[in-house]
Amino acid sequence: MPVLPLVDLLILMGTLALVIGVLLKTIAILTVFQPVLLGFTSLDFVVIAGVCMGFALTLVARTWLKLNENSSSVVQRRYAAEFSREREERLREAAGGGQQEP
Repeated sequence: MPVLPLVDLLILMGTLALVIGVLLKTIAILTVFQPVLLGFTSLDFVVIAGVCMGFALTLVARTWLKLNENSSSVVQRRYAAEFSREREERLREAAGGGQQEP
């Protein structure tokens, strides 16, 4: 399943929730009326916006990590091979007492 449309939807929902929250807070500040939309106050809409944006960010980060997983594992494998090769050489030198065989 493509991830980009889902990320776009989460960003759109977060932005819409933020706009609704700002409008409700503006109405509450300018009038005596305390508006509630579907039982949610302006603070609830800001929290909903934060959750949507957080989910979008998490989804993008997981996708980016999945795409770059192979390149980082290759680098890690090379480093581990180099480290084990150097360790093996040091052990050979220590076991041989520094003498080389003819």
